[in-house]
Amino acid sequence: MKSWFTTSELAALALPGLPSTRQGWETLAERDGWAQVANMARPRAGRGGGFEYHLDLLPAAALAAFASRAVGQVKVEEKDRIDAEAAAETEVLTTASLDHRDARLALLAAAERCVHAGNFSRGAADKAFCALYNLGKIEVDSWVRAAVPELAPRSIARWRALRAKGEIGRLAIDKGAARRGRGALDQPDVRSWLLGFLAHKPHTSAQSALDYLTAKFPNLDISLRSVRRSLKDLKTTEKVALARITNPDAWKSKYETSGENSNAVSRLNELWMIDASPADAMLIDGRYSIYACIDRYSRRTIIYVTKTPRAEAVCLLLRRALIAWGVPERIKTDNGSDFKARRTVGLMNALEIEINVSRPYDPKAKAHVERVIKTFQHDCASDLPGFVGHSVADRKVIEERKSFAERMGQTDDKVFSVELTAKAFQAECDHWAGVRYEHREHGALGKKSPFQKAAEYVGKIKRIDDIRALDMLIAPVAGGDGVRTVSKGRVRVDNANYYTGTVLTGERVFVRMDPADLGHVYLFTPDGLNFLGEGLCPELAGVTPEKVVAETKRQQAELQAEHTTEIRRSHRQIKKDKPALVAEIKRRELAAAGKVVAFPRASDVYTTPALVAARDAARCGDELTGDEVRAALQAIDETVDGLRGEVERDLAGVQAAPGENVHALRKDATPQQRMARARDIFDRIAHGVDVSTAEAVWLGAYQRQPEFIAVLGSPSERFKHTLLLGEVRARGEPLWPHEEAWLKGYEAGAEYQASRLLYEEFGKEALR
Repeated sequence: MKSWFTTSELAALALPGLPSTRQGWETLAERDGWAQVANMARPRAGRGGGFEYHLDLLPAAALAAFASRAVGQVKVEEKDRIDAEAAAETEVLTTASLDHRDARLALLAAAERCVHAGNFSRGAADKAFCALYNLGKIEVDSWVRAAVPELAPRSIARWRALRAKGEIGRLAIDKGAARRGRGALDQPDVRSWLLGFLAHKPHTSAQSALDYLTAKFPNLDISLRSVRRSLKDLKTTEKVALARITNPDAWKSKYETSGENSNAVSRLNELWMIDASPADAMLIDGRYSIYACIDRYSRRTIIYVTKTPRAEAVCLLLRRALIAWGVPERIKTDNGSDFKARRTVGLMNALEIEINVSRPYDPKAKAHVERVIKTFQHDCASDLPGFVGHSVADRKVIEERKSFAERMGQTDDKVFSVELTAKAFQAECDHWAGVRYEHREHGALGKKSPFQKAAEYVGKIKRIDDIRALDMLIAPVAGGDGVRTVSKGRVRVDNANYYTGTVLTGERVFVRMDPADLGHVYLFTPDGLNFLGEGLCPELAGVTPEKVVAETKRQQAELQAEHTTEIRRSHRQIKKDKPALVAEIKRRELAAAGKVVAFPRASDVYTTPALVAARDAARCGDELTGDEVRAALQAIDETVDGLRGEVERDLAGVQAAPGENVHALRKDATPQQRMARARDIFDRIAHGVDVSTAEAVWLGAYQRQPEFIAVLGSPSERFKHTLLLGEVRARGEPLWPHEEAWLKGYEAGAEYQASRLLYEEFGKEALR
């Protein structure tokens, strides 16, 4: 760039605020005495004479305007950027210091262009550039102006010298470097406590933090401004750690490590993922939800619109995906009730599709479908009429687009310009998923589109050849859980009777409705895997009820006849085999009873000497006259009164008075000897031999003792005793009450039954 100009050349420059004609410049030079300024004017070489004037005579504004034509864009040159990056590897610089360095490099590069753009000397170019910059005539980014508010030629010269020495790092100015890390709030214990306080109260104010700090550290002398600045720095530098403590969900979403190979697959249709979300667009009849299904391998996506999330919508979404893509190996869902519903699970089980349920509150487990739903909401829903925003904050912003006066009394459909029906919204979703998204390149697929990724797959896929069979599996289920009991050849659904002749009365069936014909239902086994037949409702099907009932009776009769044929055959055979089976059962019962002995039940038989005497009187009453009987009874009463005291003393172990011929029962006899005596008395009674009253009283008292039952220990001994009592009873002789009670209890037990059968089978040999 030239430094010397004639008045004609100055006029041609058309500088702002200066003359635009030669004569005007001549007048200006003569008025300001330019010709007398040393080294600023010189005679013009060549014909015509006159003077040439140096650019330094121009006002600063004019000089800046002239220089700006040579400056161009203020930016960091590529060479300077490379040198700065190399210097940054060995220096630790703050963001502010880096801004200072890069701003100086950009301004230095612009000043150099001003020098080399023409015939300027370096000093003149620097002076012009600085004047231009200080007047704001050079357009720069705000961060450059913030880092360098004013510029002087000496500064440019110093920066140029530092760059020439390779000391670019010195262009960075960190005004707080000298005191950084040495403040009161930078002390380890104070900083640690302040971090904990932020975790405890994430939304605390600086004043509240200052109050707590001064209470915790009384000797701390800090200002509110310092606390405010420190809180701001901590929230920036420790945002990851604070997020993990204060907002784990946000930490998982933003900072937790996630691998691209999560849920890794290697085959088409190996894994599908399904999820639901409210649509971010309002429709004419309200806000709807969307279900998204994505194939993990190819990233193909299908979206289904539904009024509310439910199992019916999941099945219809799967129907569309099954027809379009084939049958998957696995489907991953969350723990929503619509995915765990019996109908959804039943459909997947019927198609033998493995169900993977992700962990609760872990969206990363199915991150791919979560991501595609977010992409749809931002890429498609946001462009549709009726868009309500992705959050409550977005919704408020959209509402505020209309003035308060315009929104007074308006409903949501007016505020959000609702125009779409559910059918139109489904069409928009289909276009986005099947055209825009499916044919868009994906970085995760190696710059391939989902369509291309699926088309390049060379393996086999499984397809359902009979769509009607699939529709049958997806058909609506009868109210409740769909299970009904066939009653008198019919099942009842929604107060309507559906007659069936192919299922027996009393059987449980799983009922599916025919969406195209309410008069028909389809009956399956309770697990839904086997088809049993159809049911017909005459009223809803428009046929004559009498004909339907008659045909149902005929089919039921045939079915029952077929079902009972084998039962009747088995019944006849059992009647023939019954005697042999009964004998075998008895043999097994005898064998089992011989191995088990019932523990004798404790009993308390009531008797008195008077009852014993009355029995003796009853036995001999037939052989005596009335007077003799009365005399005998009186004698018996006297005898019994005497014996009662003796027996009671004997059983109590009390010694008899001197001169009495009475001995204690347990003094001279063992239990075995007393049992032998009792058996001898029993034998004589059984064979009709009279026993004395004393023996009868003794036997009656002994039978009440636990010793008698204990000694009578084996089943054979107890059964022998039963036979003796039976012989007494057979002759018409009365038994004692305690004998009757013992005999009744023993005969009711299994031991008696087993011993009796053995005795009948083998005779006395069974008692040995």
